[in-house]
Amino acid sequence: MYPARIHDEFPAPSYRGNQKQALADIRAAFEAGNDVVLVRAPTGSGKSLLARAIAGCARTAGEAAAEQVCDAYYTTPQVSQLDDVAEDALLSDLSVIRGKNNYDCILPGETDTPVNQAPCVREREFDCQVKHRCPYFSDRAIASNRRIAAMTLAYFMQTAGSDVFGKRDVVVVDEAHGLGDWAEMYATIDLSPGTIPLWGDIDVPALDGLDDAVALAERVEHVAERRVKALRGNAELSPDEVAERDSLNTLRQDLQWFQEDYRDPDSATTWVVDQPDGEGGAVTIKPMNPERYLKHTVWDRGNRFALLSATILNKAAFCANVGLDPENVALVEVGHTFPVENRPLYDVTQGKMTYEHREETLPDIARTVVRIMAAHPDEKGLVHCHSYAIKERLRELLDDFGVGSRVRDHDKEGRDAALSAWKRSDNPDCFLSVKMEEALDLEGDLCRWQVVCKAPYPNTRDSRVARRLEDDQWGWYYRTALRTVIQACGRVVRAPDDYGATYLADSSLLDLFDRASHDTPDWFGAQVARLSKPDLPRFDPDAALSGVSAGTKRRRDRSRSRSGDGSHPCPMSGTEDDEREPVDDPRPDHQQRQEDRHDLLSVHSLS
Repeated sequence: MYPARIHDEFPAPSYRGNQKQALADIRAAFEAGNDVVLVRAPTGSGKSLLARAIAGCARTAGEAAAEQVCDAYYTTPQVSQLDDVAEDALLSDLSVIRGKNNYDCILPGETDTPVNQAPCVREREFDCQVKHRCPYFSDRAIASNRRIAAMTLAYFMQTAGSDVFGKRDVVVVDEAHGLGDWAEMYATIDLSPGTIPLWGDIDVPALDGLDDAVALAERVEHVAERRVKALRGNAELSPDEVAERDSLNTLRQDLQWFQEDYRDPDSATTWVVDQPDGEGGAVTIKPMNPERYLKHTVWDRGNRFALLSATILNKAAFCANVGLDPENVALVEVGHTFPVENRPLYDVTQGKMTYEHREETLPDIARTVVRIMAAHPDEKGLVHCHSYAIKERLRELLDDFGVGSRVRDHDKEGRDAALSAWKRSDNPDCFLSVKMEEALDLEGDLCRWQVVCKAPYPNTRDSRVARRLEDDQWGWYYRTALRTVIQACGRVVRAPDDYGATYLADSSLLDLFDRASHDTPDWFGAQVARLSKPDLPRFDPDAALSGVSAGTKRRRDRSRSRSGDGSHPCPMSGTEDDEREPVDDPRPDHQQRQEDRHDLLSVHSLS
């Protein structure tokens, strides 16, 4: 790596904000001998441009000796971030590669078939005559030979050990704050009827500890191996059989890794097992701090690393969570250049949003949302509902209050389409969202106000969360919630001249700010210090609708009338309201009901 050329590799014609100083600090950190540099850069810092400059410091093929690796990777867990990179003219030399399911086959009669289900994977010994023109293999070949290959973190991890995407000189991970959580998610093993077609052939006992889980893993691996051999014996597979074969092969690899890691006396990984329904029920095997997994999938993939995020809140804790030696890691702080008065926080707290208080608090929050809508009659707003259960109840209340014609929402399957429609609309609609605290750019008039409904504490029924709290890792617990809040607050102010208000509706948020104050970045601490109570208009649904056209009101009223009672069935049914959550002063013996599982896959789509 040649850090001295970092400024020459910066792709923009001029610097913005603190970018020049940030590059100087990053250069100094690498030149001081650090293998890893954490770059804590707030929203709007131009992290992608900083990432490109860092990647450009990698050795080129002409600069590398025969035994040395060259070039760079750019990776991010967020598909939307990769989409932004692909569309940015300043980053045109990043060669983007995606997973096979993002490309369509080009063979006649197969043009609607994704490459991961094309004849080349369905038919044994299929000889594709147009493989050189296949969009997936073409992009893969280009990316493997370019200076900077760009991909999602999912694809990056999945290609560990690949001959095509081997070790490179520099690896840049954008939005790296959740790296440990993502690694845990990728390494989690789900054993259930949905993942094992021959579930009925497996006698699943009530597991009493990890030894029982290892024995079950061995049996499942043998069953999966027999099924894969049977599928391989077919001359041609259906698309469903291809998907089954691939998922079983992945499962076998995961089970083998789990068994090897568990039996390795030098492994630092702690495993936990969940079997909520007991004998015969589904089993989830989860790693905590999967350092060995990250070593293979990330840390062995490069010589030097830059990890960028606005919310790496504690260097020592982050390093411990991802298996890094803090002695070889430097932290570079990038100052915020957005005026604090343009990103105000407002206290409109109405009480606790823990499960047992929610029915009492939500009507008051709904009335407050109506008042906020009246304060912003001509401006779009976003409500971070945290869960589908909260979103559905809030929608019902807003409909009952008569402001439903200004409200949009989404279900689990149609979230992207609903979001796009809301962003395109010229109406000042309020969008009720779930798990959209990250990877959402609402610059300018796309959104001028937002409401945070609930303090996003991790799910205490998740065995990994419970284990950490048993180990007294309350600092991690509060940092995780604070990180999500900071990410949410960054959705509506995206440039120095942009502005947007964030309203805090759950009183637990104020407690969170106190508990996590020592891990709060200075620039966000400045927002918290200015927290104030706004002077909102009185509750008046007509005033809240004053910016909505009469035609829009009529169309939406007719739409709700045709749908019946206006209710919106929750796509995440059943157990989300039966789970437990902590009270505001959480301890293991003070836990209440948790309303939804913290499913990272619902936050970040994979490639």
